[in-house]
Amino acid sequence: MTTLKGKTLFITGASRGIGLAIALRAARDGANIAIAAKTATPHKHLPGTIYTAAEEIEKAGGKALPLIVDIRSEELVKEAVEQTARTFGGVDICVNNASAISLTGTEATEMKRWDLMHQINARGTFLVSKTCIPYLKKAANPHVLMLSPPLDMSPKWFAPHVAYTMAKYGMSICVLGMAEEFRSDGIAFNALWPRTTIATAAVEFALGGDAMMKGSRSVDIMGDAAHAILTKPARAFTGNFCIDDSLLYAEGVRDFDKYRIDPSKKLFPDFFVPETNEPPPGVKETLASSMLGM
Repeated sequence: MTTLKGKTLFITGASRGIGLAIALRAARDGANIAIAAKTATPHKHLPGTIYTAAEEIEKAGGKALPLIVDIRSEELVKEAVEQTARTFGGVDICVNNASAISLTGTEATEMKRWDLMHQINARGTFLVSKTCIPYLKKAANPHVLMLSPPLDMSPKWFAPHVAYTMAKYGMSICVLGMAEEFRSDGIAFNALWPRTTIATAAVEFALGGDAMMKGSRSVDIMGDAAHAILTKPARAFTGNFCIDDSLLYAEGVRDFDKYRIDPSKKLFPDFFVPETNEPPPGVKETLASSMLGM
């Protein structure tokens, strides 16, 4: 399968950033997209709402269903998934993109921030996946995709921000367990993570502003990589922890410069990419030595 035409995707956090990029790539195939996000009115700093996302999806060739959903609420998630199935006749794909981040050490992490990250990242991913599974069991080529990292247990990924790492790895543990739990049902569970920082609001406001944005790749690389995963045979491709450019290289992509925001700047490596994961030919030379460019 090389197209998502007619497929129905339930995507959390799809009003902007990577979630929207995945939605737009699917929309170009003619897919149906349920936009499950909290942003119904414009944010003073962050662009995009579920309604502006719906307009973009429709212009790209897809059908959109904007849904106001806080994935911490079991009731709201159930209502949203049910409405998606009623509107489009089922659910074929679930994309767990919504996430919260706080890069703070243990003593500096307030418990309300710890709770927020775990409620959205780990619990939200579990809840949305669990709610979609009964519908996915009826789908022809069902996929669940987590925007989460490989489970690399190096202490360097834990020490600076143990609370965030725990919450983010909670999403990946869902992949590890659910891929095996639902293997006989033919539902694929995979994870996708970027090798470099991606030019999103999270990078701009949480990591390093304009300099970090210029040293990032565009969201399009994640949209293209997600599309490559979601068009694979579900029974044959499950339980994988994919890095965006390695996956696309295996799919035949050779030009990665097209994804760079500023080709004159070195690319900042993202968290959680294992040292054993070698970048595609030509990419290593474009990477900064660390996220701080040192």
